[in-house]
Amino acid sequence: MFNQSYWPHPDRLFSSDNSTRSVARALYQEIRHLPIISPHGHTDPAWFADNQPFGNPAALLLQPDHYAFRMLHSQGISLESIGINSQDPSIKVEQDPRKAWQIFADNYFLFRGTPTRMWMDHAMTEVLGVDQPLNSKTAQGIYDHIDAQLKTEAFLPRSLYERFNIEVLATTETAVDTLKSHLKINASDWQGRVITTFRPDSVTDPYHPDFSAHMALLAEQTGEDVHQWSDYLTALRKRRAFFQSTGATATDHSYPTPYTTVLSKDTCQLLLTKALAGEISAEEAQQFCGHMLVEMARMSQEDGLVMQIHCGVYRNHNQSLLARFGADKGADIPLKAEFVHNLRPLLNEVGNDPNLTIILFTLDEDVYARELAPLAGHYPALKLGPAWWFHDSPEGMMRYRRMVTETAGFYNTVGFNDDTRAFLSIPARHDVARRVDCNFLASLVCEHRITEEEAFELAHELTSGLARKAYRL
Repeated sequence: MFNQSYWPHPDRLFSSDNSTRSVARALYQEIRHLPIISPHGHTDPAWFADNQPFGNPAALLLQPDHYAFRMLHSQGISLESIGINSQDPSIKVEQDPRKAWQIFADNYFLFRGTPTRMWMDHAMTEVLGVDQPLNSKTAQGIYDHIDAQLKTEAFLPRSLYERFNIEVLATTETAVDTLKSHLKINASDWQGRVITTFRPDSVTDPYHPDFSAHMALLAEQTGEDVHQWSDYLTALRKRRAFFQSTGATATDHSYPTPYTTVLSKDTCQLLLTKALAGEISAEEAQQFCGHMLVEMARMSQEDGLVMQIHCGVYRNHNQSLLARFGADKGADIPLKAEFVHNLRPLLNEVGNDPNLTIILFTLDEDVYARELAPLAGHYPALKLGPAWWFHDSPEGMMRYRRMVTETAGFYNTVGFNDDTRAFLSIPARHDVARRVDCNFLASLVCEHRITEEEAFELAHELTSGLARKAYRL
């Protein structure tokens, strides 16, 4: 079946200029085998707790990956046809993973030039041993090959974790999650480090679809009266402490905008009462969310958890898709964001604290040079997260480095995180980031803006050092 001539090029993502490419190669060889630090992502901790075989190639590579099926949907290919479960029982969903895989293979050409193609090729060749391009003719042979691999001990989740040379992998759970998988991992004799991240959006955003249910759970889990403002904050502190006790080092907060504000306790109590009664307006909900970001920052000052803020995305833009399939189905779209005014209340509260770490992410690239780099280049508490989501790509990463480095430097950034649900793409994503960073550093060396010795030191920092320090790992 296999054609040995098929393999991703060893110089991919390096400059076509001979001098720059030569330095990039040397830098990459220095750091390519360093352990993977994955401080923020969305893989399922149950994979590592239970260590059971992955189901089939479609379930592993296609169906969890919104990068993959959003492209197919854009070309008129239904999510039902590739086995994405619908919330409408009357809709027929393809149950045969082979048929779903065949559709993926028939349309694999659509991914030419995209990072998804690069990640998928890397996973199939370097992880799964496929050295033949995926297309209509090779689809079933490749499916059989991958399916056979997934049935072996070498492809169990823990085995892959170790093979990928992962040092630490962070998942993300809601504030009311039981963390049973993390507790099971911690109680096992496995040495892999899989930690959780505290994500309280469902109990800090009154317009979150799970707000009422999760607030009731929050009260039940903590024994606090969440109708009372001070007790509500105590409940959140208790849950943060529980997450921290299992290994968490960070929190995560996701809102369309980075709006923050500081409200009085009386106003907070009024808004909390309205939120729990389902009577809060959109403007009041924004006020509540904005103040809660400040409260979360204050709590991070107390307990030391690193605070991540992800902004600038309109989630679930496609209403009919949301109704049929639920959230996170590839219909999230970047939004324009403003940070200078929106973050000022938060930063004037906590931004000068050198012991606090707040990491900002955005999908609005326009603000990198104008707002984010100057802010991170000034406030001790502030760091810039890597190019995120739609910009987690060779061009996006290079634009990010070019726009932020002159103002914020390298040391006000936090390296790379993959932020993925697709486990097999983790080494591919980190490899892309390492190659892009090495290429960027090589260009600085060849332009005599940094020395080669500095470039080698920076290559180590961008690969692992900055992430370890920022996330307190």
